[in-house]
Formats: sequence, structure tokens, C-alpha cells
Amino acid sequence: FGRMKPVIVVHGGAGRIFKEREEGSRAGVVRAALRGYGILKQGGSALDAVEEAVRSMEDDPHFNAGCGSVLNEKGEVEMDAIIMDGKNLDSGAVSAVKCIANPIKLARLVMEKTKHMLLTDHGAHLFAQAMGIPETPGEKLITERSRERWKKNLEPDSNPEEFQKDLGTVGAVAIDREGNVACATSTGGLSNKLIGRVGDTACIGSGGYADNCSGATSTTGHGESIMKVVLARLILYHMEQGMSPEMAADTALDYMKTRVGGLGGVIVVNNSGEWAARFSTKQMSWATVKDDQLHYGIYAGERHTKSVDEAHASESEGY
Repeated sequence: FGRMKPVIVVHGGAGRIFKEREEGSRAGVVRAALRGYGILKQGGSALDAVEEAVRSMEDDPHFNAGCGSVLNEKGEVEMDAIIMDGKNLDSGAVSAVKCIANPIKLARLVMEKTKHMLLTDHGAHLFAQAMGIPETPGEKLITERSRERWKKNLEPDSNPEEFQKDLGTVGAVAIDREGNVACATSTGGLSNKLIGRVGDTACIGSGGYADNCSGATSTTGHGESIMKVVLARLILYHMEQGMSPEMAADTALDYMKTRVGGLGGVIVVNNSGEWAARFSTKQMSWATVKDDQLHYGIYAGERHTKSVDEAHASESEGY
């Protein structure tokens, strides 16, 4: 065994989480964190842990990723995802993919089975077929809520910006026993976005970044703003300069807000296992497990703590 204590941190998106969805969001991030931690606890890799945590949230209709993704202007789901290995800076990403349940799985395959880092749209689709990934009818990924929102945004007097406030993206970062870090991020993007729009999620350094030399981070929020400041890499840069994860996250989010007026949230773990979950939006659902203690919250300053055993016991009862 290595010497590190494993840590996982997950987020379910920054923005405004409507009251009636709070419970589901909390339960969803907690479930994802516990699943990822289970892998780490058994000596599994950070890479497997973040992929599993994100997959769990893609399958949960509460989040804007996989099933439950928002719709583009044409009423279709187009998803982006990225995964990165801090050991050798290998990364895989997909953008504008349709009709698959778990874009994060496909991103992992791009990383491991091709010489490339990012496959898009039709090419990503062909690659998924070649890898034997089953096709999920687009309809299956669309929830009633996503369709309702899409319709609302089509009304002449609608303001899609208003609805962008609950910008769901899901993500995870982890450090395993060997001291390797990894990140994974997945999203359905912006509601009523132009066809072919790709946000920060699929872009290395923006939607996520992982480097054993400093740590790993996954971001959520206004994609175009995140891309302008290359938010994920900026946070790691601050940590390389000696800042704690929390300080680095706050400094970078503050810069994004003052420089380009963008709001968002981030989760961070550094290479010694310190973590942070910070956001400049009203809310961000997040959860983390370290030392067999689960912490989770949605509002600024909110932090619940349970033992992992307690959390597994109450999983069946909800939160």
C-alpha cells in the first residue's frame, strides 16, 4: 500500500438549486462520493474513483449531465465530458456527443484507446460504436423538466439567462493511496445553446486539470467565463505558488468574477490530500470523504458531517 490517505470530492453543479430539488441534489452528491470512496478504500485508482462518481451523477436525473441534461436550441441533448490522470497528464474528452448514457466512460476510452485527447460529435459517435458502447435513444436522456425548460426558453419574452442560474455540471477529484490525483467533469451544457456549442467542460485546463505535482480540480459555472481565465489550471497555478486549496480556489473565482463577471464553483484536492469546495454562485451541491468522514452541503457555510458507516445506513432513508 502507498502512504496517502485517499480523498474524494464531488460537485453536482454551481448556481441556483431550486428548493424542491435540494434533497435529490444532496443525496446524489453523497451517493457519488461514497461510491468513489469505496473504490479508493479498496486500493483502487483515483482515475477509477472519479469516473465512477461522475457516472453515478450522469445516471441521476437531478443533474445536468447524462440523463437529465438540458436541451440545445433544437431540443436535443449534446453532452461534454473530460477525465485527466495526474500521473502523466494524460487526458481524454468528448464534446457534443448524443445518444450515450455515460459520456465520462467515452472520455476515458478516448484517453486510453486513442492517441488523441478530444473527439467531437460524429467522430465521437463513430468511436463509441467501435468501442461497443450501446446507443441510448436521445429520448431516454430527456427528462420532463428539461423539456419544460426548453419550451419556456423558446417563448418570445423568455430570458434563457434567467434559467442558466442552475448551471449543472457534475465533477469529481480524488487522490488515491499511491498519491496519484485525477479529475473528471461531465455536463449537458447550457439550456437552449446553439447546436455545436462546446463549453469549458471538454477543455483541458478549464473544465478540469490534474497534476500529481500540485493536485486536481473540477469546475462548474458559466462555461465561457471559465474558458476565458482557464480556471482549473489557474487554481493549480496558485497552489504551485504555495496557496492552500481553499485560498487558491477563492483567489481564482474572485479573479473570474472581477475580470470577466463570471460566477462558478470548484472542487480541489492537493497532492497532500487537503481539499476544498468553493463557489461564487448562490449554491453548489458538493460532498467529500476523507478519513472515513463524509462532509456535504449546498449553501455557503453549510457543512454536514457523518461517518461513512452512518451515511451508508441512511442512504436508504434519504437525507
